[in-house]
Amino acid sequence: MGDIRPATREAARPTAPHRRRAVVAALMLSMALAALDSTVVSTAVPQIVGDLGGFSVFSWLFSGYLLAVTVTLPVYGKLSDTFGRKPVLVAGAALFLLGSLLCALAWNMGALIAFRIVQGLGGGALQGTVQTLAADLYPLKERPKIQSKLSTVWAVSAVAGPGIGGLLAAYADWRWIFLVNLPIGALALWLIVRHLHEPQRQSPPSGRESSTRARGGPRVRTTGDASRARARVDWAGALTVFACGGVLLTALVQGGVAWPWLSGPSLALFGTGLALAGLVVVIERRAAEPIIPGWVWRRRTIAAVNLALGALGLLMVAPTVFLPTYAQSVLGLEPVAAGFVLSVWTLSWPLSAALSQHVYRRIGFRDTALLGIGAATLILFAFPFLPYPGEAWQPALLMLLLGAALGLFQLPLLVGVQSTVGWSERGTTTASVLFCRQTGQTIGASVFGAVANGVLAARLGGAGDLDSVTRALDADTAPDAVRDAVASAVHAVYLGAACAAALAFLVLLCVAPRKFPVLTDGPTDRLTD
Repeated sequence: MGDIRPATREAARPTAPHRRRAVVAALMLSMALAALDSTVVSTAVPQIVGDLGGFSVFSWLFSGYLLAVTVTLPVYGKLSDTFGRKPVLVAGAALFLLGSLLCALAWNMGALIAFRIVQGLGGGALQGTVQTLAADLYPLKERPKIQSKLSTVWAVSAVAGPGIGGLLAAYADWRWIFLVNLPIGALALWLIVRHLHEPQRQSPPSGRESSTRARGGPRVRTTGDASRARARVDWAGALTVFACGGVLLTALVQGGVAWPWLSGPSLALFGTGLALAGLVVVIERRAAEPIIPGWVWRRRTIAAVNLALGALGLLMVAPTVFLPTYAQSVLGLEPVAAGFVLSVWTLSWPLSAALSQHVYRRIGFRDTALLGIGAATLILFAFPFLPYPGEAWQPALLMLLLGAALGLFQLPLLVGVQSTVGWSERGTTTASVLFCRQTGQTIGASVFGAVANGVLAARLGGAGDLDSVTRALDADTAPDAVRDAVASAVHAVYLGAACAAALAFLVLLCVAPRKFPVLTDGPTDRLTD
């Protein structure tokens, strides 16, 4: 069974199955809110711009939300380890719903962007805390069940989101895209408040205690005034992490789009971000309960998983951002058919993730992930060898295989890394993994966008970028040579994604231990009593 050892239960009292089912339903609803958000909004952009104006800045509807989610993940992870999952999830869901209501009431594009950022501040709590609670609710051998359910939520959202957004924008009003969040979120909140009951826990270990445990020392339990120890929050570190992440991610999102990479604004943002990063290091080294504790990177397993899933975020940009353009501009498909070419991986990914437990129980977490990312590397390398212009089934088949490979890669790493830490460190660990994946996606969008535009410039004599070229193709005014240039640009992006997958493979092979140090104390059975 590889590196999996039997888990023991912490609680003596039995679990209430109906309560746990209610909590799982709430987690799936909460995840659906976060997963549907961007895909639903994207299809209503023309209606939103037509009503509010602000076409030049509408991209911040997505960038602002993404920035807020990403930079708050580490903060919410630490808060959930300090105060518990329930208050963080309830506060995050309430903030997300407040942002949704404000978005529906927005009077101009600036207000809508600001309220989308409010939504993102709540969305960070939803994404991180839902994944952490999923590990709390189930022992190790049952965690693939809940994780596959959450993966299915993401898959269904990716397929259904654009259709729902289009229907609401066409037959109702774009404001209903945000208003429909309110009843769904209210139901999820009610289920969490009613059915999730967390037991009293020891306070999270301090930095010194974490170092002792990382070296194999005994578990340190708190004595005395535990509530006072639990209340210590590194607010200075939280604000600095937020500011640093916001500045650097803004530089990555807007660089090469709103201004050139080597322009004054770009250099100023990167310089400010690096200065803030240095300040984060200073503050976190001195903090008693740092938001980003050092053990996240000192432990080989967590560090390796963070880097590997950061590479996953990087490579996912190739299919999610560039494949629809390839399908429409090169293969000549309509938007619906182009969306289907991409969506087929949402069929194989959850299925592969659900079945991955049968593999990692035999060969271990690391080797299962190596098998998955190794296959993904070969599949991504195969994409540039597709015939030009080719048939739609060819990239669709590759996406189906890629989804199966990545399901075998991601879920074992997430379940495995969550199983190497106790309750008081699980929120921070999960948040660090999600933060690295989100950051990888942001970097990938910037890097691969520059790669695609560079290839187009070289093939077309220095004229145009991917957006302007694809708009011309939609108007049927471009020759076949331009379509061939678009194909070459997307092929270059897929080669870059293959290199990212190969990097993840090397990180797991060289950094991750072959046997994950799984703890024997499993999740509580008292969460839903």
